Amino acid sequence: MKRKGIRGATRALGLAAGIGLGLLSGVSCARKGKTAAAAETVPVMAAKVERRAVPLEVRAIGHVEALSTVAVKTRVGGEITEVAFREGQDVKPGDLLFSIDRRPYEAALSEARARLERDRALAKNSEESAARYAELVKKDFVTPQQYDEMKANAAAAQATVRADEATVKTAELSLAYCRIASPIAGRTGSILVHAGNILKDNDDRSLVTINQIRPIAVSFTVPEGSLESIRARYRAGEKLAVRATPSGGTSPDALPNEASASDEGETVATAGGGSDSDAEAGQLSFVDNAVDSATGTIRLKATFANTSGTLWPGQFVNVVLALLTDPNAVVIPTQALQTGQQGQFVFVVKSDLTVEPRPVTVARTQGAYAVIAKGLQPEERVVTDGQLRLAPGSKVEIKPQGEVSS
Repeated sequence: MKRKGIRGATRALGLAAGIGLGLLSGVSCARKGKTAAAAETVPVMAAKVERRAVPLEVRAIGHVEALSTVAVKTRVGGEITEVAFREGQDVKPGDLLFSIDRRPYEAALSEARARLERDRALAKNSEESAARYAELVKKDFVTPQQYDEMKANAAAAQATVRADEATVKTAELSLAYCRIASPIAGRTGSILVHAGNILKDNDDRSLVTINQIRPIAVSFTVPEGSLESIRARYRAGEKLAVRATPSGGTSPDALPNEASASDEGETVATAGGGSDSDAEAGQLSFVDNAVDSATGTIRLKATFANTSGTLWPGQFVNVVLALLTDPNAVVIPTQALQTGQQGQFVFVVKSDLTVEPRPVTVARTQGAYAVIAKGLQPEERVVTDGQLRLAPGSKVEIKPQGEVSS
């Protein structure tokens, strides 16, 4: 019995020793795995923290309006003999649009000129007769009454001449109105009458509508809280810059120096950025004289050169009104921002190529950039892509753009 007990105890001790060795081996392997995981290099993209001039902007939805709209109508009646433009054609002031049959007006002008010549001859004869009667009345060959009658006839003849001259001018105007020209530079709409149609004098019908699109206006509203800043700068004669981007166009949100990726995977500034943007640049030209009490907004209007024809009447656009500029704002790309339980943070790349999470305070965002109020210093580097694989102390390798996958 004693031997059996000793054998059982020996077996139990051996089993416990085996289990202990297995546990020690498992712990050792786990530690080796953690060490290997910690030493793994994570490919990321990074960007430098920079100081840049960042504008303080007001954003709104705007409505494009033609700077001037003209509904072309006729002043004289007659048959349309020519339509000298195409629908949707750009025209300049003085370009021929329509021609009306000139023959009746040419005949009326000829008649008026002939009447003028006749009455001028009669007026000349009346003046000469009055001059002769002036000598005769001095010699008592005619009575003063007869002389007065001759003077009155001469004056009436002169008045008739002046009336005939006015009739000639009216006939000339009527003839000139047979040529209907564009009063402004703009783009024509649909043609509403065609050759062969008969028009009445001062017909109410519009022949065509012309919209001036170069330059062009954009109307938009902003909250009344921005009114004081806008009025202060507007009264001081400052030119407030406005940008407008059509729906579907490239956003004008980039800062003055657009960002691109270098071969080392860091975002760097390039001069002359924004050349691919569809945003049109203009200036504030109108501030309404009252705030809309129903919406608490004020209506503004900006004028754009629109040389490229990007803006079109009736179109809705995204409007950005620049008020002030912070010349030394600390900025990072917005894709570097992460959100955790304690708020927003970024992964900062240290000099030994390890990362640490750091809380940041974001003042505002400016398109693709975030303005940092606290937490970062210029020339530090932050991770912009590959954050999902990072942990505090992770080793990183900065890769070129497009080579990182989370």
